[in-house]
Amino acid sequence: DRVHEAAGHEDAERQLPQLCPSFKRLAPGRAPDVEKEKETHNYLSKEEIKEKVHKYNLAVTDKLKMTLNSNGIYTGFIQVQMELCRPAQTSGKLAPSSNGCMNTLHISSTNTVGEVIEALLKKFLVTESPAKFALYKRCHREDQVYACKLSDREHPLYLRLVAGPRTDTLSFVLREHEIGEWEAFSLPELQNFLRILDKEEDEQLQGLKRRYAAYRHKLEEALSEVWKPG
Repeated sequence: DRVHEAAGHEDAERQLPQLCPSFKRLAPGRAPDVEKEKETHNYLSKEEIKEKVHKYNLAVTDKLKMTLNSNGIYTGFIQVQMELCRPAQTSGKLAPSSNGCMNTLHISSTNTVGEVIEALLKKFLVTESPAKFALYKRCHREDQVYACKLSDREHPLYLRLVAGPRTDTLSFVLREHEIGEWEAFSLPELQNFLRILDKEEDEQLQGLKRRYAAYRHKLEEALSEVWKPG
């Protein structure tokens, strides 16, 4: 099953851009990000899936229900928030406004995290490699917020089904990889980063030199006034 956007859905207004809060402002406390968490994916029987889908749909308040097929595969909706620290390289004009958007995707239980990331990048015309991005699940427990990076093999709709429809219990966030994961960038990109850093360093150095030169000039003027013959 192909991942596709929930276009034309009556709740499509949820995809409009909105202010994207940081993790630190979501709760009084926050646990450190967990970089990798193994998925406890217990394969459910058809009867268990049927029961969970039924309970899920009873709890839904926004009409984003799940549908169970006769083969045991179920389809439904997940919402993913874009939290990008820098503008992404694109082939169009859509992506600059994508940061902060809440995007609704219609997927199946067979779709993986990797496929969801590719679908989001394709929607916003992002030309960068999917390897530069990661999908996180954000869990709220008491007054703590846990951000766990999902592996490409995990199934977001399964996580949604198990957690229930409430986004204050579980939500999804698309982010760049953490700083330090330079292997996702090409050599020309890394060289460009170095050139930018060199330029910024030079600008800062020249600014400091001008500042101290002006300070020295004022001191010399003050000293010359003091030592003038009376």
